[in-house]
Amino acid sequence: MKITKTVEKIFAVTIVSLCAIIYIYLYTSIFFIKHLYIGSEINGIKVSGKTVEEAKAVMTAELQSYSLNIKEREGKKEQISSKDIGLKYKSEDEFTKFKKEQNPLKWGLSFFSTKNSKITVDVLYDKEKLNRQIDKLTCITGNIIEPQNPSFKYKGNTFVIIAGAKGNKINKDILMQRAADAISKREKTIDLEAADCYVKAQYNSKSQRVVEAKDILNKYVSSKITYTFGDNKVVLDGSTINQWLTIDENYKVALDEGKVKAYVESLANTYNTVGKTRSFHTSSGNNVNIDGGDYGWQINVDKELQDLCEIIKGGQTVNKEPAYSQTTAFRGTNDIGNCYVEIDISRQHLWFYKNGSLVVEGSVVTGNLSLNHGTPAGVYKLKYKERDATLKGPGYSVPVSFWMPFNEGIGLHDATWRWDFGGDIYKTNGSHGCVNLPYNLAQTIFNNVDDGTPVVCYY
Repeated sequence: MKITKTVEKIFAVTIVSLCAIIYIYLYTSIFFIKHLYIGSEINGIKVSGKTVEEAKAVMTAELQSYSLNIKEREGKKEQISSKDIGLKYKSEDEFTKFKKEQNPLKWGLSFFSTKNSKITVDVLYDKEKLNRQIDKLTCITGNIIEPQNPSFKYKGNTFVIIAGAKGNKINKDILMQRAADAISKREKTIDLEAADCYVKAQYNSKSQRVVEAKDILNKYVSSKITYTFGDNKVVLDGSTINQWLTIDENYKVALDEGKVKAYVESLANTYNTVGKTRSFHTSSGNNVNIDGGDYGWQINVDKELQDLCEIIKGGQTVNKEPAYSQTTAFRGTNDIGNCYVEIDISRQHLWFYKNGSLVVEGSVVTGNLSLNHGTPAGVYKLKYKERDATLKGPGYSVPVSFWMPFNEGIGLHDATWRWDFGGDIYKTNGSHGCVNLPYNLAQTIFNNVDDGTPVVCYY
């Protein structure tokens, strides 16, 4: 009996409790007829328990206070506000629709599901106004610095990469797109760096082309060429070569052949002896300065240019003489040596030395001064020797036994038609420019002289 009363009591309490719960639930349902579910969010903003109008007011205030912050390099910041771009919701009917989808009797389910508790309401803005606002930003209108690719510096016998400048130039198209996306999602900040809005240089210090260019540059400047000019040596290395290297916008390395050629020409100007003034000690005991002629050392500039470019591009270390188009048997300030033919035109006398010893000497007749056929001064090389030649020119054809040309059509030869040599004959009755010799003198020279022997003519 006692147990039955207890059960009845528990049953009664349960019925009362259930009725109370149902009453409370139904009473709360009445509340949710006009109010949004607990946990309701519109565009991520909590509007729990608010009426549609209250929710609209909250969302409108949020939209009016919205601004897009532009985070730039060096800590700079700018802002675009909602009123600047005419920001508004696409349709306020979405708020009402949102409420209608929330069944008041099912409000309890909102604790277990967000299906009808969260929505996103799209916004609209004036694209032209946004474009104008972006055009006003100082990151667009300010002091714009273009990004720069890496460069190179020659330092300590090697090239190092100098990082390029980032600059601050903005890609406006990308910024417009990033801003539009952010506004549509009501994001409050755009980091221009993270959003990839800055214009980047085409290459950076780790780009393959940049690294490859550095390696080529250092290969070139590792070259070392030691030129030998008799007792003199000239060293060409990276300290000079680095000034001949160029890199284009795509990091293609080139050797400036114009500068290389200028260097080879400077060697030629210094060490060529052809046509240069020489101090010559005459057989008469005087010192004379003689210039002109074609005898001496002469660098083949084009050939040496080609050789030098190949050596530099190969990064080689070499000891060499330059390529010559002409050489002599002797080096130094006196490249005439001790084998030569000496002609003192003023004294009309000739000496022939071989290995430092006088072989023969004698009087001669040179070019006719009165007819402007004077024999040119200078140091020439004997071109060749010819036996029994015929000399031809305007108005003459003369056979000679010994022909030894040294300056184009001018040469040494016997002149058997002459009875006298030396003196002042050459002034009015000289040759067309050749050096006329007595037969025996011509014969002795012919039998002992070699091709290439210097012929020294002076007044």
